Amino acid sequence: MAQVTLKGNPIHTHGHLPALHTKAPNFCLVDRDLKDRTLQEFSGKKKILCTVPSLDTGVCSTMTKHFNEAAKKHKDLVILTISADLPFAQKRFCEAEKIQNVLTLSMMRDKEFGKAYGVLITDGPLAGILARSVFVLDEKDDVIYAELVSEITQEPHYQKALNLVR
Repeated sequence: MAQVTLKGNPIHTHGHLPALHTKAPNFCLVDRDLKDRTLQEFSGKKKILCTVPSLDTGVCSTMTKHFNEAAKKHKDLVILTISADLPFAQKRFCEAEKIQNVLTLSMMRDKEFGKAYGVLITDGPLAGILARSVFVLDEKDDVIYAELVSEITQEPHYQKALNLVR
């Protein structure tokens, strides 16, 4: 269990982040078209997995837009933004914000992703959704970077993650 804060108030997450240089846990999440998507689909490519509480918040929106811009420069990179938002809301957000280079995925059918990656919030007002985090996976799906943002209302260290995929 890890502790992060929401506006200075402590909240906790389930489990622990995957250890560096270990295989990333597989997942089954839902895309904007209600299709199941797994980690194995992206094997052979570098990946950035971003988790956000909700695309309907300012910091989550900013984070997704930032990685969308970064993806334009790294065509061989897969960037996944994962939240508890329903795929319908994710689709509306992406269309309204012209997000075309990031794939949004929902954990609407199963919270196992949040548990396996140690980012499912277990208490406080955001219990049941994901904490803000960034994971970088290499082509073999090994975790080469993991950041759990200590204050949910703050942005991650974008450059640390992006430097690993250049």
